[in-house]
Amino acid sequence: MSKKKPPRIDAHQHFWRYRSEDYPWIGAGMELLAQDRLPYQFQPLLEAQDLHASIAVQARAGRNETAFLLDLAQQERCIAGVIGWEDMSSPALADHVAQWEHGKLLGFRHQLQDADDTAGLLTQPAFNAGIAWLQQQRYVYDVLAHERQLPAVRRFCAQHDRHWLVLDHLGKPALKEFRKNRAAFARWRGELRELAAMPHVTCKISGLVTEADWLRGLSPMDYEHIVWCLDAALEAFGPQRLMFGSDWPVCLLAASYARVTTVVGQWAQQRLSPSEQDALWGGTAAACYGIAA
Repeated sequence: MSKKKPPRIDAHQHFWRYRSEDYPWIGAGMELLAQDRLPYQFQPLLEAQDLHASIAVQARAGRNETAFLLDLAQQERCIAGVIGWEDMSSPALADHVAQWEHGKLLGFRHQLQDADDTAGLLTQPAFNAGIAWLQQQRYVYDVLAHERQLPAVRRFCAQHDRHWLVLDHLGKPALKEFRKNRAAFARWRGELRELAAMPHVTCKISGLVTEADWLRGLSPMDYEHIVWCLDAALEAFGPQRLMFGSDWPVCLLAASYARVTTVVGQWAQQRLSPSEQDALWGGTAAACYGIAA
């Protein structure tokens, strides 16, 4: 009997009902994002790439974001799970999480990249106590940070090894610098290797097209640099700790959904065996987040 293949999952995308006050990070030049982005718009794109489901990830702070995403997940079979938001420092964290009681709640995330003092937040005792509790409950924590914040992220990840931590967007390498400064690539790759040395850290191949200079349009060189990043991620994490994520609709600033999946798909066909490709396209996400077939 042949082994059943894992579901094909886009492990990182977003939904929102747009209000400017809720999404201050959507700024000038990002008008394409300043509108509702909902499952009925996304599902045809997903299906066209032979993907079965997605993980909806928070895009704003607040418990109302978690409620919004879980409500969508209740209605939409294509949403395999939700990465929500909670105040990890709250003494009522356990009570707050218990209020959700939803099988599709897989974990949590904060926009650490936008914190005034990311390193300070990641060393805060109450925040770390919340993360430790989260891991005891078998929830995944997604880590969103820029490359320059990765040293603090590395120290944070080393403290919390009781369950999976997921590095979003390969740690947001500074692709804009790669054109002029090859050392920028080497610096990021070194940080990635140190994170990958921790076996409880996995990595999303996501968000790269918008780390390039998307305002002027992506060039063949930008796509070459993206392949550099994919190769570095494979070298660091191996094929079993990588998962595909589109970062839709944010990716639309730089490339279509089809283009994003095609770039990763072509790279994977050249680098990975069929079983390793299955891991990238859903097997790793299903195992990490505990998603049933």
